[in-house]
Amino acid sequence: MIISKDNQRIKHIRQLLGSKKTREADRLFVIEGRKPVDEAIREGLVEEVYVSEDYEGEVPDDAQVVGAKLFKDITDTVTPQGILAIVRMPKFDRESVYAGADCKLICLEDVRDPGNVGTVIRTAEAAGFDAVVLSEECADIFQPKVVRSTMGSILRVPCFRCGDRVGTGSVGAEQDRDSQETLEKKLRGFDIELAELKRRGFTLYAAHLEGAVDYTEPKYAGKTAILIGNEARGLTDRVTECADVAVKIPMFGKVESLNASVAAAVLMFNSNRN
Repeated sequence: MIISKDNQRIKHIRQLLGSKKTREADRLFVIEGRKPVDEAIREGLVEEVYVSEDYEGEVPDDAQVVGAKLFKDITDTVTPQGILAIVRMPKFDRESVYAGADCKLICLEDVRDPGNVGTVIRTAEAAGFDAVVLSEECADIFQPKVVRSTMGSILRVPCFRCGDRVGTGSVGAEQDRDSQETLEKKLRGFDIELAELKRRGFTLYAAHLEGAVDYTEPKYAGKTAILIGNEARGLTDRVTECADVAVKIPMFGKVESLNASVAAAVLMFNSNRN
């Protein structure tokens, strides 16, 4: 039984829970709870399983037992279930996903709240969407709060994070610093991804408070990408301009907007009505 906080396995769990850099370098993350761990085992993604000494469920083969106090210290949940696993990041092929004739994507621009990101991933699976596309400023999908919010969907839903801002090289001595920064902003990975989606025949629907079209009007037929913006400011102007249609969810009372994950859910399920 592991009882020392200095145990190398325990240190590795803490690093995976707290460090995006470690997760990306090792291509591993931590998942907690009986059901998510069972699902990760079925998907063949589990590297190691750890259970608390007072865990009352069925203990998986080769699980490492950890002292109860130490387990509570390393877990990221308020009321731990006594089981966690180190899991390999699932791999999905972007090309094959995008190639689907009726491929449906939910695209998030700078959605930073972990609960929102995780809920969108979970809802995307429930609504039958093929993938989630995330801008480089979105919350890390493998951080503990996001993983918990997905309730296991993180193992099955393809999530494609756009690359860091693309290097622009020299823009010429005649162009000033502001022009350089403007060019770089135009060449964000997310912008390039959306342009690529349009090239592949996707219709882009931007969720926007000033959208000219009621969200129930479009047919959402064929290759579809729904764009959801940052919690505070919504979609940036350049992303809205890139979209084919700006749709609006009507509001009643004094409410100005919906939570990002709620808006995403409304639009995703509505797109399935036809």
